[in-house]
Amino acid sequence: MTPILFIEQMLNGLGYGLMLFLLAAGLTLVFGIMDVMNLAHGSLFMGGAYVAASVHTRTDSFVGAVLAALVVVVLVALVLEALLVRRLYGRDHLAQVLATFGIILVADDLVKMAWGPAPIMASAPAALSGAVEILPGLPYPAYRLVILVAGLVVAGGLYLLVNHTRVGMLVRAGASNRAMAEFMGVRVGRIFSLVFLVGAALAALAGALMGPLTAVQVGMGEEILIPSLVVLVIGGIGSIRGAFVAAMLVGLVDTIGRAFVPLALRPLLPPTLVSDLSALIAGLATYALMAAVLAFKPTGLFPARG
Repeated sequence: MTPILFIEQMLNGLGYGLMLFLLAAGLTLVFGIMDVMNLAHGSLFMGGAYVAASVHTRTDSFVGAVLAALVVVVLVALVLEALLVRRLYGRDHLAQVLATFGIILVADDLVKMAWGPAPIMASAPAALSGAVEILPGLPYPAYRLVILVAGLVVAGGLYLLVNHTRVGMLVRAGASNRAMAEFMGVRVGRIFSLVFLVGAALAALAGALMGPLTAVQVGMGEEILIPSLVVLVIGGIGSIRGAFVAAMLVGLVDTIGRAFVPLALRPLLPPTLVSDLSALIAGLATYALMAAVLAFKPTGLFPARG
């Protein structure tokens, strides 16, 4: 293994971690602040990927495709919050899980009706199809660099929004004591609706950016929802900082399990078996990380509530 390969794979892990953060940040906002377990969050991710891929194919404008994905998914989330999620505030988590799991089934069937059951290909913008030499002898795909920068910018903006703005103060107040916040004149219902829409926008952005790197297909939201929940647990429910740190850890551990562990096993096992085991090893490494963190910090690395 060369240093160039190591650095390249670590950058890939950070990029994957940042995309997990965009999805997990929305989850931790909705669950940690609103106390609503929204399993349909992955379906919003899938919707963003499909809308962005379709708009990009028709208009050849990637920026327009991302903006269209944000607008469409936020509008869908607005209807979803008004018709269903608003009725789940204060309900037990089992009712929330059952209701939002039903949304997953409906969303998958709607996507099949609109785009068909076969995966569709989403291409990166032509201007970012090349590579940038970030170090001597290390060309790195320009599009992946854009994902890294976009993820860091969104992470910084989200941290400032939650911790250093009046809106963030109202959000934290409603999460800490909803009744007292309402007595003080805070419209907690509107604040919770805003939080849900912000989470949906983050999921749509993650889907639109991840589309060119993976197959856009039915069920892609459920596939990424599981590692996002792992990030949620490791980082601490309701903590943006915890979601960011946990997403970076999960991204790096997953990359190590997929890229480096198979290299060590190739002298010992047949190549086909090593290829089949790489995804399993990555999954086991991620869950081992979660188990190790929970053994020492049962509430996660940075729990929002002490």
